[in-house]
Amino acid sequence: MKKIAYIEIDTHAEIAQAFMDIMRDTKDFTVDYYFSKKIKDQISKNDEAVFLSDSSMILDQLKDKGYDLIIIGTVHRFFNTFLAITKKYNTAVIAHNLNFSKASKLDLVKSVFKKDVIYRLKLWLKEGLFYSSKVYQTSGALLVLDEAMSSEKYQFLSLFYTKDYRAAENQDRVVVIPGGVSQKRRDYRYIFKTIQHSETNKPCEFVFLGKAKDSELKELEKLSQKLPENIRITYFSERVSAEDFEKWMQKADVLWCPIQEHTEFFSLKETYGVTKMTGNLGDAVAYGKWAVFPSGYPSKLDFIIPEKENILDQLNELTHLHFDFQKYYNKIEIQKKTEQILFRLISK
Repeated sequence: MKKIAYIEIDTHAEIAQAFMDIMRDTKDFTVDYYFSKKIKDQISKNDEAVFLSDSSMILDQLKDKGYDLIIIGTVHRFFNTFLAITKKYNTAVIAHNLNFSKASKLDLVKSVFKKDVIYRLKLWLKEGLFYSSKVYQTSGALLVLDEAMSSEKYQFLSLFYTKDYRAAENQDRVVVIPGGVSQKRRDYRYIFKTIQHSETNKPCEFVFLGKAKDSELKELEKLSQKLPENIRITYFSERVSAEDFEKWMQKADVLWCPIQEHTEFFSLKETYGVTKMTGNLGDAVAYGKWAVFPSGYPSKLDFIIPEKENILDQLNELTHLHFDFQKYYNKIEIQKKTEQILFRLISK
């Protein structure tokens, strides 16, 4: 049996959860998980071996454990620590922002002074910011979670499978917009305008399934006072709990994902579907839902539907169509694919 360590002491709890879920009950691997307190508090675990960790502890924790492979879930800080790990062990790093992963020192210097200057100076002076690209270069493998982003350099790690639960049976149509309610990553102004001026006789509830704040929260409050007949909205001013997220995602008839074409990470331009994955893709697979994306989003997946001009009619049509997620994304098949890539990473 092969031994793996999975480290997440930074950001992506949802990816750590996905890895934990797909590796549960595997017969060929044992996995130890090293999580920061922030990550551990967001994880739902069964009998997995989970250890509290941070950048000051992780090197000592890995010592003499004899892991065949170490997976680092996120490298967006603690670069000096992660560089030491990649130099010493057989390591695979999940890359979330491909342009950031290959940024030059000059790119990073320029970025330090563009935003969040105090925090970025801390990364520079204390956490080895200028080692960032070297961590990715030194790692034995780079992994991506969207197959469309895979290449000879970036290997696809299949994690997302469709959960087995009863299909939604709603009296009114339920459209869920998953993700933090921020204009930075999704075009919420477009959504607000579309809902406000919609003309439909079919009752529909739009659920903004993420924390709303600042101007977006104010817009939602205004919108709720002047909705068309037969339209309702639900939104959250606090962080959405895992239980609420699960409930609404299961209830959804369809997902509406108006993703911005471009975003930034560390003031470096990233393009969704090309250099950065959207979490909405994993959401759609996990809950077995059609997802409507902007027409320009590059995807060959059958359940990702390009948005049409009359989006409300399109959302209504999709609620009556079926896609067999279990045929392509059942846990047994996805787990086999995951195990195959892990064996390759260990034996290379």
